[in-house]
Amino acid sequence: MSIAKLIIALLFVAANSYAYNNLATGDVIPERETFASFPNDFGGWKCTNRQEMAQDVIDNLGVTDYIICNYVNEELDQNVAFYAGYHERQERSDSGKTTLIHPPEHCLPGSGWDIIETTIVPVDFGIPGEAKRVVIAKGQARNLVYFWYQSRGHVIGTNIDRLRHLFLDRAFRNRTDGSLLRFTMPVERGNFEEADEAFRRFATLMARGLPRFIPN
Repeated sequence: MSIAKLIIALLFVAANSYAYNNLATGDVIPERETFASFPNDFGGWKCTNRQEMAQDVIDNLGVTDYIICNYVNEELDQNVAFYAGYHERQERSDSGKTTLIHPPEHCLPGSGWDIIETTIVPVDFGIPGEAKRVVIAKGQARNLVYFWYQSRGHVIGTNIDRLRHLFLDRAFRNRTDGSLLRFTMPVERGNFEEADEAFRRFATLMARGLPRFIPN
């Protein structure tokens, strides 16, 4: 991150803290269904083994509810590793504990993958917005990753924009709930087009039921 971007991010954090302490008068936490009822089977995509995170990982992420599963479409011979994490509120306590969403760019290098390409792309799976398209590498292996922050009716591709919306919605709507959606596709034989197509097919169907789990 450049110094200019770091300064902007810090200013947003400071403004967010000011809004929380001086403008917002309480938390509004919208009703929603938990990901326990998220479908394991839709449109030919099947999840057969949901993954569970250890409690210390959940605590570190500050996530309220999540789903992790590798969805497989046997007819198309495609698979998408899907993560959705919902945070009912995003804040940092006096003790330093945070429930703010962690940007995936901070986690991927720690898991042994290197980010070798990043692009912001427009998306519209019910709500127009932006996503981040990332190519990651580990040795000769390549994966294609798409992610975005879906928060209070916004679909956001960058962390800076996420903080800006968080500041405004905390100040004027008393809401800090938000989510991260991440899709990971293996790139076989350098075929990025097939990985892109798997993402589009899966996300189009997945998004139809999303408002039950991530309120706008």
